[in-house]
Amino acid sequence: MSTSWTSCRQKEQPMIVAAFPLSTCRPCPVRALCTSAQRSGRHLTLHPRAIQETLDTTRAEQTTAAWHDQYALRCGIEATVHQAATVTGLRRARYRGIKKVHLQHVISAIAVNLIRLNAWWNGHSVDRKRTSHLADSNQPWPPETS
Repeated sequence: MSTSWTSCRQKEQPMIVAAFPLSTCRPCPVRALCTSAQRSGRHLTLHPRAIQETLDTTRAEQTTAAWHDQYALRCGIEATVHQAATVTGLRRARYRGIKKVHLQHVISAIAVNLIRLNAWWNGHSVDRKRTSHLADSNQPWPPETS
């Protein structure tokens, strides 16, 4: 049984803290898995019911095939925008004036399209997945020390 439920705000979000007494938590055989507190019982931080129900519904939707199909489209678009922003510096305009900035955007889009066409024609992947230096097959293991 909890002893108190207190409303609070964490990172500008409404939350609820449920506190449990030490007398309830101390004899529990799995206390070490539940809390690291030595002088008090466990404190649980919970979302308000409406927010938690929305989170549960959204997480359940994310397991459906329809959601994955829709997200695949979004993922491709986000990858294109990311590539345009990193390769062509699209986040910051180099010029003043709407016409010049528009021209920069058009030229950036052409550049990204040419990069993608080149990768497609040469059979290279546009997706640059990061590999840790430990998983990189080109690096000797164990690392050589000099």
